[in-house]
Amino acid sequence: MISPTIKLYDEDAYTTSFEAVVVKSDVITEGDHKGARKLLLDRTAFFPEEGGQEADFGTINGAQVLDVQIERSEEGELIFHTVGADIEAGESVHGVVDWDHRFDQMQQHSGEHIFSGTVHNKYGYDNVGFHLSRQVVTMDFNGPLDDEQVLEIERKVNEVIVQNLDIEISWPSKDELDKLQYRSKKELEGDVRIVTIPGVDVCACCAPHVRKTGEIGFLKVLGRQNYKGGVRIFIECGLRALKTLGREHTLIQDLAGSLTTSIENVPGQVCKLKDELYEVKGSLQKAKAELLSYKLKEIPKDQKNVTVFVQDMDNKSIQNAINDLTVSHAGFCSFFVLTENGYRFVSGIADGDVRKVAAALKQRFGAKGGGSDKMVQGSMPYAPEDEIRKIIDEIED
Repeated sequence: MISPTIKLYDEDAYTTSFEAVVVKSDVITEGDHKGARKLLLDRTAFFPEEGGQEADFGTINGAQVLDVQIERSEEGELIFHTVGADIEAGESVHGVVDWDHRFDQMQQHSGEHIFSGTVHNKYGYDNVGFHLSRQVVTMDFNGPLDDEQVLEIERKVNEVIVQNLDIEISWPSKDELDKLQYRSKKELEGDVRIVTIPGVDVCACCAPHVRKTGEIGFLKVLGRQNYKGGVRIFIECGLRALKTLGREHTLIQDLAGSLTTSIENVPGQVCKLKDELYEVKGSLQKAKAELLSYKLKEIPKDQKNVTVFVQDMDNKSIQNAINDLTVSHAGFCSFFVLTENGYRFVSGIADGDVRKVAAALKQRFGAKGGGSDKMVQGSMPYAPEDEIRKIIDEIED
């Protein structure tokens, strides 16, 4: 019989090195880690991917740990480590956990508990989804929160952090657990690990945490979005949040320098520039439309199938131009606007079915788009102008 893996991270989340014996060693025969070894140790300080949190990083006998997974069987919970080294069953090994990554995960997860507990206590919402990786920390709640409410929760969370409260870990007996009010995303069996922040949160959790809330440093909300009838919150804590805010502060400083203004005046300056740009774009489009109008007047009235190529023109101006052309010209009237990937096109006709143009362009050039029998629009790869005109001229309207 194989005994359950001893979880050293449960005993002390600050353990970074340990000795263990390899109980089982299998060569992985498929997947991303094909050829690597899947090791079962009698004990481990590596936290596996579990509860929405990614696995720990580190080394075993100097070999990089590529993955850590937990499997549940009749023997109990077994933790397997993927390494790219030939380590056999029965060998004694030395494991080292990447402390920087572990402590980052501890800061994020402990901060999440305070945030989720505060939301639950104030609004009664449950945390129904949690994801913690190197790139992102998200929480999903089954009720709505607006920006003002989120900022208020953020303030309360940081008040808890600076109080430097103890974060307590316990394994209540079944009788104690039955009487305990605690948060949990699912029904639990067997020994239940409870993480308690006095007066703030009581939650079933398998992950390592900091000893005191002060070690979290601070929590910053980075975003909020409506999600499945509730809300998804993006956060960062501690050193991770400090790095993010440092990068953003540098960006704002650089922007303020470019605008020759203070940081406080950046939003106003940006709005002013947006308004000015909008006016310039409007004037430019108007000038282009007037220039195009003169150009179109030079087209002989008896010309059939007018095909025009332009460098830049908005769809509204093009549609207006086509409406004018179809009044004075027979056949298909088309505009092709050059883009980075080919052309945008709009085609119209007064008497006939312009969808034939879209069909011909699709068959010859792989164009995409559609519309009514009087006007179609779409996009297509680049092709020589003469070839496009020839295709259109050969269509029977």
